Amino acid sequence: MVLLQPDPFLNELTSMFESSTESGSVWVTLKRSSLKSKVQRNKMKTAGQPIEYRCLIRATDGKKTISTSVGAKDHQRFQASYATILKAHMTALKKRERKDRKKAAEDKKEGGSKKPKRA
Repeated sequence: MVLLQPDPFLNELTSMFESSTESGSVWVTLKRSSLKSKVQRNKMKTAGQPIEYRCLIRATDGKKTISTSVGAKDHQRFQASYATILKAHMTALKKRERKDRKKAAEDKKEGGSKKPKRA
């Protein structure tokens, strides 16, 4: 796993999405992390030092795994860029078939009157 800076991570994520448009998937996970071991965190707690938590983002296409760590200060900018990339590459999703509301209401009315009454 390669820990990248946020901007190169977004570039690699874009290339992963582009390479998997015809077939394949990309999995992205987000997790709260301090990037310190449990022992180090316990020492910091007992010493009274505040622990800075970051957001660890991992992406994989099954062959290649990349990751980045984003702090609270950069989170808004990163999230906006990440959302733009997701919106641009969600074209491979299938559209949901929707029924007309009028037809659905008529089917509901007809279905309710045909049921036999219980005695």
